[in-house]
Amino acid sequence: MKPHLIIFGILVFGFIGYNLFAPDQDSRTTTVISIVYSSILFGYIAFLAFTVLKKMKK
Repeated sequence: MKPHLIIFGILVFGFIGYNLFAPDQDSRTTTVISIVYSSILFGYIAFLAFTVLKKMKK
């Protein structure tokens, strides 16, 4: 489980870093990238929850 949490932490820090230091050349592109990145984070949270539930079942 620890590698999953490390990957999640890296993804979260990447998302925060992108939103803080992203170039504001085109707000549409920035918005699309933020939405896609958020979707990836949400999917990874769902994967973590599924993994935890699978381990609890054993």
